[in-house]
Amino acid sequence: MDIDDLRTFVEVADAGGVSPAARRLGVSKSVVSRRLFRLEAELGVQLLARTTRGAALTEAGVAFREHAARAGAEIDAARETLQPSGDLSGRLRVALPLTFGPTHLAPVLADLARRHPRMHIHSSYSDRFVDLIAEGFDCAIRVGHLQDSNLVARRVGEIGGKFLASPGYIAEHGAPEEPSDIASHQALMQGTEAWQFMDGDRIVTINPQGRYKADNGIALAAAAAAALGVAWLPDCVTDPYVASGALVPIMTRYPVPSAGVFVIRPPGQHPSRKVRVLTELVIESLGGKPARDDH
Repeated sequence: MDIDDLRTFVEVADAGGVSPAARRLGVSKSVVSRRLFRLEAELGVQLLARTTRGAALTEAGVAFREHAARAGAEIDAARETLQPSGDLSGRLRVALPLTFGPTHLAPVLADLARRHPRMHIHSSYSDRFVDLIAEGFDCAIRVGHLQDSNLVARRVGEIGGKFLASPGYIAEHGAPEEPSDIASHQALMQGTEAWQFMDGDRIVTINPQGRYKADNGIALAAAAAAALGVAWLPDCVTDPYVASGALVPIMTRYPVPSAGVFVIRPPGQHPSRKVRVLTELVIESLGGKPARDDH
């Protein structure tokens, strides 16, 4: 039984079809179909029921999927123990934030690929929270305050941020001076997130309101520079705007708590060595300190 056939079946099962699985694996649909046919012939059972919407697991497929995934993980672990300590191979699929990733994290992935020429690195940049398990990612790097989940998170660094508005907005609407003042201003947000302020040693949380939303920090910075409202954004996005005078820090008596940078992975006893090596490189790049896994 071919291990690539097993992995392909797991990808099809998790992705819900041949086409999305082929995209994940970086191979053609015909290759995926051929592997599935070979595996089903080997087992003598039908694992997938092809539909117009993709592929659904049969009863046998549901029972076999966990065994196939576990076999793939065991083979990966076995290969890691046999490889030289510095040598990594195989595929690493990682999701990164679009706002912070291309500037601060893409060089880390490039360095990882340079150091380990046998690795295949597939990176996806988006500010949405991807479903690591359903979408087949080995890990993700996220910035901000994490929501509770069953994923395993490791803090690898932090970034600063501040509240800002354009001189034009301040001239027309004034600048908020207290956290409670935010309620009377247009807030530029990604969704329905809460904003936090430091009042001495105390964290104050408010729920702002606004008519302009975007799922990307760079877009929100542009909206703030266009005098559409006040924003809470990371320094890595707004430093050029502040330097040019297009945005002005506001509410400086109430600084923003530092946002964490986290490596997130699916639950499991131990991260793969590829994820561990990436984590250490990110820590090194961001100047952070190694931290233990937190759930």
